[in-house]
Amino acid sequence: MAVDVPERVTQRPLPTERVPGTGGGDHVVIVFNNDYNTYDEVIAILQAATSCSREEAEMETWEIDHLGRSLVHHGQREECERAAAIIRTIGIRVSVSEM
Repeated sequence: MAVDVPERVTQRPLPTERVPGTGGGDHVVIVFNNDYNTYDEVIAILQAATSCSREEAEMETWEIDHLGRSLVHHGQREECERAAAIIRTIGIRVSVSEM
């Protein structure tokens, strides 16, 4: 499956303060690359875990593959732990961190 990616993509830094529109809470979910899951598997699990659009899941999956990690969700700790637990079901390493 081909994913359209902007010509120049840089890794997004972890937020240091709450940014309007990114959700409430002070925790983030970070997903790390592995050599086992396909793009389609990762896209589907990100959509299921975070209710993001396919386009957002595709971009985050590209970041995971090419940059080694991606911040995929921002919210309350319980919400982030729930999303991380769903993502882990396909064997991906995930961390939940306080900002």
